[in-house]
Amino acid sequence: MLYPLRFEKVFIEKVWGGREFEKSLGMTLPENLNIGESWEISAHPNGMSIVENGHLKGKTLQEIYSEYKEKLTGEKVYNEYKDRFPLLIKYLDVNDRLSIQVHPDDEIALKKHNELGKSESWFIMEASDDATLIMGMREGITKEKFLEKTKKNEFKGLFEEIKVKKGELIDITPGMVHASLTGSVLFAEIQENSDVTYRIYDFDRVESNGKKRELHLEDAADVIDFNKKAVVINTDFSKGEKRKTIIRKKYYSIDKIRIEDVLEDISNESMIIYSILEGTGELIFKNENKTNESLKIKKGESLLIPPHIPVTIKGKFEILRTIIE
Repeated sequence: MLYPLRFEKVFIEKVWGGREFEKSLGMTLPENLNIGESWEISAHPNGMSIVENGHLKGKTLQEIYSEYKEKLTGEKVYNEYKDRFPLLIKYLDVNDRLSIQVHPDDEIALKKHNELGKSESWFIMEASDDATLIMGMREGITKEKFLEKTKKNEFKGLFEEIKVKKGELIDITPGMVHASLTGSVLFAEIQENSDVTYRIYDFDRVESNGKKRELHLEDAADVIDFNKKAVVINTDFSKGEKRKTIIRKKYYSIDKIRIEDVLEDISNESMIIYSILEGTGELIFKNENKTNESLKIKKGESLLIPPHIPVTIKGKFEILRTIIE
């Protein structure tokens, strides 16, 4: 029998990472490492999730998906994705410049890498006053001009820059060039289950092995949408508002929900993924003995609720609720 699942965090060291997960999200990090990503719900081999609660504790998400199939994700979702678990959920701490990059779409990624493409959304949980992102190409930049400039290590004037603040959601579709430029940001990321990135520029940084990270200029040029502009969504609640749909797309739909006491929730079509933005409390569900079981939950955690399982969340929270429609 399935039940609400929480997973061990997979921490990824990054040259642009930091220690903000400790301060802002209460995570216990490995010592002396700059952690850039916490992979929360992942069936990707580069950061496989392992269940940390209940009788499935110790099993990987891929093992559970292979065994339970549509019972884990929902029948429609399983029929669409078959053996590929569809989503990857993370938190990111960008404490330095995130490399300028772009992701391919499903067609190109499947053909060249046997992976899904990468459509993603960033929910900004914290941002410094000077937080600035690169999002898209400046007007008039063509593929030919891009290659001419970048092959000479000339990157100035190619990219659009935007200021961001806490509470905004940035939707990044395949072909959208993106990076962080100044300041620091901490965000929840909902994305397709993919780890394919074409790196355009890494600010000439050198890794611990003394080498610069590999660039992928030709691949990037082939997939960049040179006319694509940033989509930035204000997710602030209006007075009295407790729930709003902040994005609805082919790959996933995200609601932001404010819970002031109790939320009763169930989905019969799709799994639900909760990313907890604020708050502490408990999640209550019926176990295999039909008695109530409680799971303590808090800011900075993520949960996967299989379909047809009613849950009750008690406490004061702000959460992202992700499903696939």
